[in-house]
Amino acid sequence: MFAVVRTGGKQYRVAEGDKIAVEKLAGEAGDSITLDDVLLAGEGADLADASKVTVSAEVIAQAKAEKVTVFKKRRRHNYRRKNGHRQQMTLLRITAVGDSKKAPAKKAAAKKDEAPKKEEAKKAAPKKEAAKKAPAKKAAPKKEAAEKKPAAKKAAPKKAAATKKSADKK
Repeated sequence: MFAVVRTGGKQYRVAEGDKIAVEKLAGEAGDSITLDDVLLAGEGADLADASKVTVSAEVIAQAKAEKVTVFKKRRRHNYRRKNGHRQQMTLLRITAVGDSKKAPAKKAAAKKDEAPKKEEAKKAAPKKEAAKKAPAKKAAPKKEAAEKKPAAKKAAPKKAAATKKSADKK
């Protein structure tokens, strides 16, 4: 049986035993996940109801894709920028394609339930620390700026004096 699954904004045609590289998903090597967004499913020429089909996968590894070079240039402006980027990805092995199986879904749900509890505990700790800190001090009032005196006129430029001297010599 095969299925077309959407994850990370892309679509993948998968069957049991396939290995695929997808955009990064949460989980460590050995974890099992369920891909619920099934667009199409079937076997051969026969199509099944995609809403009832789930795809189970096992995380093989978290990795990075090959480096992509980004080069920007604007000619005749001496503008060149060279950058590299390696996209995070997850390697998956498809373990099952078929009707809803409750056992893998429960494992995934149990892991999801544990994660929020840990996050809530972490969030609660900083709030207590913030309450213990002293309140922020108020800023002192700003002084008014002193009035500026009008600037005195400058003497005649030196060039003018130099031209008078040269005219007297002639």
